[in-house]
Amino acid sequence: MITNNLLIKLKDSSPGNIAKTREVLPGMRGNIEYIRELKVEVDIRSGAYDLLQIVQYESMADLEAYLVHPFHVEISRYMAEVTGSAASFCYES
Repeated sequence: MITNNLLIKLKDSSPGNIAKTREVLPGMRGNIEYIRELKVEVDIRSGAYDLLQIVQYESMADLEAYLVHPFHVEISRYMAEVTGSAASFCYES
């Protein structure tokens, strides 16, 4: 199993924008067959990042296929517009 954590800092960290983005990301579940688990959490301490996305895949090949999947590419366009910065940490779980 491969787990990828993505920390996201939004350009606009207002509660409404955080909520909207938190609704968009889980939409990938059920639309991208390579995703085994997907969670999106909101930072409750007003830290360096606003959201944490945790996605699990069966293999690195599934992760690579996810990255180029048309539905992910569409979500990535939205995320590019609203994201100020991001950090990713991927590991074998």
